[in-house]
Amino acid sequence: MGVYLGCALWGGWDGGPVGEWLTSALTNVAGRIAYEPLLPGYRDQLTQRFPMGACVKCLAFYAEPFWRGAGLSGSAVSDPGPLSISFDNSPPDGSPGIIVGFLEGHWARELSRVSDEERRTAVLGNLARLFGEQAARPERYLERNWTEEEWSRGCYVGYTPPGVLTAHGPALREPIGPIHWAGTETATVWNGYMDGAVSSGERAAKEVLARL
Repeated sequence: MGVYLGCALWGGWDGGPVGEWLTSALTNVAGRIAYEPLLPGYRDQLTQRFPMGACVKCLAFYAEPFWRGAGLSGSAVSDPGPLSISFDNSPPDGSPGIIVGFLEGHWARELSRVSDEERRTAVLGNLARLFGEQAARPERYLERNWTEEEWSRGCYVGYTPPGVLTAHGPALREPIGPIHWAGTETATVWNGYMDGAVSSGERAAKEVLARL
């Protein structure tokens, strides 16, 4: 289902006693909203150039964190891949044992095109190389392909190719009529993190309050 935002009865984006709107949608997702009238070209051009990264989050569940018994932390960086990084994600009591790993960039794109079973085999094979053959036999396996998530279309955050911010950067935060832009990508500090999301919301809220 699409999202529609119109102000045809408000006298366009520059006028109308309708209050203020604040959106924290990711920049690329905000570009998918249907606006009436259309947003100014300088804002639309920005959203066309703000793709999300590619990532698949994978979790393998075991009866216990067996790797600790071998003196391993459960954290690893794998240059051959396909998991670029993994962590011990077990709860404090160690039950169950959980390793979380991430397919990123090239590997996320490539393995998104194969079957679920092929992707699972590739991920568990990587864990077995890192933590031993027991890692290839989890009790449960879960994954989340963020490139197929409706309200983000990727992760961890949007990025801009060379020249985008110098040409279109001001449109990232500049209000358009009653619309104010928040979200971690608009943050001036800790862009891409929760800290940035919170500070951007505070900044946009101050913009709204200044107009009320």
